[in-house]
Amino acid sequence: MSSTIPILEARGLTRSFGAVRALDGADFDVHAGEVVALIGDNGAGKSTMVKALSGNLALDSGSILFDGSEVDLSSPSVASHMGIETVFQDLALAPHLTPPQNMYLGREIPAPGFLGKLGFLDNKTMRARSKVAFDELGATVRSYSSPVGSMSGGQRQAIAIARAVAWAKGVVFLDEPTAALGVVQTKNVLETIRRVRDKGVGVVFISHSMPHVIEVSDRVQVLRLGRRVATFQAKDTSVEELVGAMTGALDAGAK
Repeated sequence: MSSTIPILEARGLTRSFGAVRALDGADFDVHAGEVVALIGDNGAGKSTMVKALSGNLALDSGSILFDGSEVDLSSPSVASHMGIETVFQDLALAPHLTPPQNMYLGREIPAPGFLGKLGFLDNKTMRARSKVAFDELGATVRSYSSPVGSMSGGQRQAIAIARAVAWAKGVVFLDEPTAALGVVQTKNVLETIRRVRDKGVGVVFISHSMPHVIEVSDRVQVLRLGRRVATFQAKDTSVEELVGAMTGALDAGAK
């Protein structure tokens, strides 16, 4: 970790949906250049936490700090402008567009000169920069001219992660990035997560796979009933200990 100040921190977040309190004074933090796994049973508040920290959900109370300063993440565009990107389970890729078109969706580069004023795009530059971004993360993209809808789940996952990382200056959230992937594809995604961390970006890894959590994370934070109940160093914990904290059978390790 490059700093003692978290790049992103949540303090006492609360959010209710009717009579259901999804977040009940929840805390969370991630530093630049580290992977923090966020785990919890179904209904623990993980999705609500991620939505709040990525600008997709308003809070009832609590504060969010970015690089030590309190911020108002009022929308995904505000979060993105600050360097916070999210890869949700559905990937949010446009299946009929190519990998470079997906990479620059909403951030298109206009063609130089008069053609740009007419609405033409600089496809050559976007393709070249996309290739650099994919290569940096070791992403295998078999075609830059085919629609991503025709590609494998692993390739689509790699494209979605590479797109988020290309624009993330601070933090990237990865929601179940290994779900429904094969062994080889999963290995590639976990290696990609390490490469992202090594670029100095804070990575928040949400997963139900405890072996993957231990393998790729630096720290693990456990949510239960809308609160952070434990924080572990990944290298010093076990699947049994993590499951115990998630279910409430084990409260040791809480911080």
